Amino acid sequence: MRSFIYQRATDARDALAGVAAVRNARFISGGTNLLDLMKLEIERPAHLVDISRLPFDGIEQTGEGGLRIGAQVRNSTLAADPRVRSGYPVLAQALLSGASGQIRNKASTGGNLLQRTRCYYFYDRNMPCNKREPGSGCAALRGFNRMHAVLGSSDACIAVHPSDMAVALSVLDATVETIDLDGTTRQIAVGDLHRLPGSTPDIETQLKYGEMITAVVLPPAQPGKQLYRKVRDRASYAFALVSVAAIVDLAGDTITGARFALGGVAAKPWRSPEAEAILIGQRATTEVFEKAADAALANAVGRGGNDFKIPLAKRTIQHALAAASERG
Repeated sequence: MRSFIYQRATDARDALAGVAAVRNARFISGGTNLLDLMKLEIERPAHLVDISRLPFDGIEQTGEGGLRIGAQVRNSTLAADPRVRSGYPVLAQALLSGASGQIRNKASTGGNLLQRTRCYYFYDRNMPCNKREPGSGCAALRGFNRMHAVLGSSDACIAVHPSDMAVALSVLDATVETIDLDGTTRQIAVGDLHRLPGSTPDIETQLKYGEMITAVVLPPAQPGKQLYRKVRDRASYAFALVSVAAIVDLAGDTITGARFALGGVAAKPWRSPEAEAILIGQRATTEVFEKAADAALANAVGRGGNDFKIPLAKRTIQHALAAASERG
């Protein structure tokens, strides 16, 4: 690990000033991803600003009836909160399916959203990777790409975003609150936070340099039954091959509301409004679930080793929607 300057921020202004003072600086909270990347010299910050003790560690109800989750709330705390478990169970399920208990005790809400891909070639400095070194190429295109993207990818990058929490937040229509170096605040929909690779896969989010996430805001709890289904190689401590966060609301056996988001298939949580629209007003049948799944994966492209993800994603969507309908 290369040497760096460490600064423990006392408040948000102090943290922002610390990052503004050095171009190659990073915020650090739990550090469950950043420290690994620094050890491998993939990330080489000259200055670390520790924001873990900033007063963004609470969960409070909003005036609209939703929840504001501070960026420093630990994943384990968020998953255990009674308001999350009752009103947003898909979020609690997604959090508990990720990493290990020890990591959930350390990982923060903001950091979870900003974790970087686990693509093998991104972690291997001997291999070309446009995300790590722009213009060097993408070794995964013709390499071992079993875990890689089938939606929204490009010839520059086929890596996926690893967060389970982000998939659940996307289906819940959550927003991220931020503050930047000059004190300007803004809100970004979680579905818009992450960028598809295009020709610049090294630019992963809509955040500007030095912009800090302060909270995630959930809208009021939505009607319908929620669930998170994750398909992975082993039962714990594994990233998703495919995951689905689903919400289905029924009147009798007719679908009055439905939404779902996919994980493990793209560089961001994947929503398909066209596929969701197919479900509305229809009876909750295997046939309509299959039609929605086909629509969601209509533009999917496999790269050889990950071809199996396309039918796997379709089946997982169908099973998740059916299970949510049964619970309804």
